Amino acid sequence: MARDILTGSRIRERRSITGLRQADLARQVGISASYLNLIEHNRRRIGGKLLVDIAAALSVEPSLLTDGAEAALIAALREAAADINAAGAEVDRVDEFAGRFPGWAALLTAAHRRTASLERTVEALSDRLAHDPNLAASLHEVLSTATAIRSTAAILADNDEIEPEWRLRFHRNLNEDSLRLAESSKLLVEYLDESEDAPDRRAAPQEEAEAFFAERAHHFEELEESRLSPAEIVRGETSLTTEAARSIATGFLEQYASDALALPLPEMRAALGDLGLDPAALALRFDVPLQMIFRRIAAVPEDLLDSEVGLVICDASGSIVFRKQVTGFALPRFGASCPLWPVFSALNRPQVPLRRTVAQIGRNTAHFECFAVAHSRARPGFETDPLYLSTMLIVPVAQPVGVTVPEVGSTCRVCPRADCMARREPSVLSEEF
Repeated sequence: MARDILTGSRIRERRSITGLRQADLARQVGISASYLNLIEHNRRRIGGKLLVDIAAALSVEPSLLTDGAEAALIAALREAAADINAAGAEVDRVDEFAGRFPGWAALLTAAHRRTASLERTVEALSDRLAHDPNLAASLHEVLSTATAIRSTAAILADNDEIEPEWRLRFHRNLNEDSLRLAESSKLLVEYLDESEDAPDRRAAPQEEAEAFFAERAHHFEELEESRLSPAEIVRGETSLTTEAARSIATGFLEQYASDALALPLPEMRAALGDLGLDPAALALRFDVPLQMIFRRIAAVPEDLLDSEVGLVICDASGSIVFRKQVTGFALPRFGASCPLWPVFSALNRPQVPLRRTVAQIGRNTAHFECFAVAHSRARPGFETDPLYLSTMLIVPVAQPVGVTVPEVGSTCRVCPRADCMARREPSVLSEEF
């Protein structure tokens, strides 16, 4: 139901709130009760003087009867219904619900947003607890120190015949261990602190490099125009705090500069305008490998594409060495990704391009077109085995109609699919989550 014909529903709701009978309101504005009944059931449009008179009788501004709920509220309700696959919800009447009960509508959308936020937190914390090396080291330090304190305290408590010299040593050890435990616990709390005032502690140099790329939206005008070298860009970047992070970022930028030289941005812009986001057609036009097209598409300004795109690069061990996030396709921070992703399937067939439409399941099921290809990092020789990288471009698409789409997850720990043959460990999510 369109928003501009919901005025009658709002009049009826407001009249009910004020306790005014339909006949009394009709008498005040000079119309029949039957005509007002048609208006209140959205069977007659209303405007002009009659609308002003009814608004005055109800002690509201006319705009409150005609404007109704904001479009964003209605869109949020539709999104909530889609996210939980509410087949029984009267989605076609969501405009009327928002118009008649804006308070309840706002409450439902707020609850939906809170639930989504909490589920994202569970995913992030689960991934962090399972794979963050810094967190594992900090917890090991705390547990080791606590064990040492407990052992020393047990010796002092169970033995009354310890010589004064040894008792003094044990007390000194207890003091030193307790100080170390206090410091370790403080550092652990600071590391886990996610408040806005807390410093940004990334777990690994690769994360620093990827965050650096994300802050620049994966696009570097200096390299497009050959104004700066990769080393010069990294040298002036304060967010890269370690030598390892600077080395990784330099390698990524050198690859970027090479791609930009082979596929200049003006030519990419023209080709995307002619061919659209078709990696195979673009590779054919420029006569370049598909993986270069994937990287280049992920690096062009977003206004050149119809939608955002993501990028994942992994090596032959399955370790993700680079990732560009895309909304709806969860990419774990510390590896242990879903083995069903096309980027890993491509490793089984080097040099053979794959194109798969997949649905990433979880709280929200989203659909993506994934283009993947595995390629050798360098020309192999008779005495050396090839070293492969696999690159996957991720493009959001609408849900296909009448087609069975393969389901993939993000990581096993936050994937609700219980019957997956590729599962490595149980999920932390309940079936209802």
